[in-house]
Amino acid sequence: MRGPHNIFRLIRTGATLERTGALKAVLQAAQAPRHLGWVLRGLVWPFQWLGLKGDTNLPPVTRALQALGPAYIKFGQVLSTRPDVVGHELATQLRVLQDKLPPFETELAKAEVEKELGVPVDQLFSEFSDPVAAASIAQVHKARAISDGSWVAVKVLRPGIERAFQKDIDAFYFAASVIDRLSPSSRRLRPVEVIEHFEGGVLSELDLRLESASASEFADNTKGDAGFALPHVRWSLSGRRVMTLDWAEGINAADVEAIAAAGHDLTELSRRVLQLFLNHALRDGFFHGDMHHGNLKIAANGDIIAYDFGIMGHLDEYTRRVYAEILFGFIRRDYKRVAEVHFEAGYVPADQDVDEFARALRAVGEPIFGMNAEQISMARLLSYLFEVTERFGMQTRTELILLQRTMVVVEGVARTFDHRMNIWDAAKPVVETYIKDSIGPRAAVDDLVKTARVLARFGPRLPALAEAALIRLSEDPAPPPRRSYWPAIGWLVAGAILASGVAILIEVLG
Repeated sequence: MRGPHNIFRLIRTGATLERTGALKAVLQAAQAPRHLGWVLRGLVWPFQWLGLKGDTNLPPVTRALQALGPAYIKFGQVLSTRPDVVGHELATQLRVLQDKLPPFETELAKAEVEKELGVPVDQLFSEFSDPVAAASIAQVHKARAISDGSWVAVKVLRPGIERAFQKDIDAFYFAASVIDRLSPSSRRLRPVEVIEHFEGGVLSELDLRLESASASEFADNTKGDAGFALPHVRWSLSGRRVMTLDWAEGINAADVEAIAAAGHDLTELSRRVLQLFLNHALRDGFFHGDMHHGNLKIAANGDIIAYDFGIMGHLDEYTRRVYAEILFGFIRRDYKRVAEVHFEAGYVPADQDVDEFARALRAVGEPIFGMNAEQISMARLLSYLFEVTERFGMQTRTELILLQRTMVVVEGVARTFDHRMNIWDAAKPVVETYIKDSIGPRAAVDDLVKTARVLARFGPRLPALAEAALIRLSEDPAPPPRRSYWPAIGWLVAGAILASGVAILIEVLG
């Protein structure tokens, strides 16, 4: 319930924000009016004793969110992907938010597994360890499946997490509505919209069947990728609150010394992790949205193993083509073409000057190309690019924000393996291949075939639609002067002709 009963919860939140120094930082990021800051801080100051202290080694906002618990930690993670909302400095602080909490008891986890799967744990697993990882929403146990004796990872949602999250989300909505009413200048941050985005993401993460489906789809897309592996989903041991995958054995990607000692080629790993991500984003339009060191392992055979599929990014085919052309234009230093792509895609308003925009892009790209290999950063380029497009009135696109954020993380992983990695050299073959396959003549033919197939599905309905239009025309003795059914009939006839040739077209071209 999004009502005044949330006031006490918000008082505790405000007290914690004030006690940790986070309230001041948030007000500055929101550019809230000074009088509003005085009022808010004056209201919560007497209640500081209700606030949580948190970890004093963390930045103020990160410290406060970690102290307030799972929903706030997850909210901080979501905000870390929205520098357009909270600013780049605060978004950077939130990225280091530790997604770790004290685990709940193993016996409770077993009870949750039994309740979800309907079978006692000892009939499913011969061994079931204490938690090996605990996060804001769930924790993971290592277990041995009785069915085949293999080791698996069992992810279990925290007991009561759905109810706890819903209470906090209700409080978030209440706070957002208050801010929206009291501070018109803060409306540019779209507080209610941010909470809606957060709620949608959290609800999907609270159903592990959806994460299992993401893992399965990701595995299907990448099964042909050399040097990349994903743990297999055990559907018979998974449900809404429990997810079981094969155990991923390997060295954590952050332990570079151990990886090198095992004989793996760090330069090759650096190149591969970047190219894999670009392939997933461009080729498949479905990429791992949280590809940091903690979610990657290096197997004994050198494969890069990814896991934890709670955050996945999706790009439609049109967006992928636009993104690829932008990257390719920068690689070739063709800034006029990069500018034209932005206008063609509608990212920049048509009333802006394309030549002026191209010059602004040149000011972004040329300094980066003047750097040595260790300084070249695609993530930095994307960051600068968003700053420039914002000045030219580009509307925020959430899917590109997640792509930028993930690119920053992946580039960091790549440079951990080899700080000398030339990001552009690694990206060029992937982008060139995608451009060739998706924008050339063959791609145009493929698009035509896809369009024909869509129209073919409506083929059986075209005669009925044409008949209905003709009957309506004959029953309307005096249609308005500007009203004409002939264009619609013309489209129906043209559609019928096109649909009749679809089978031949597909037979010849497909």
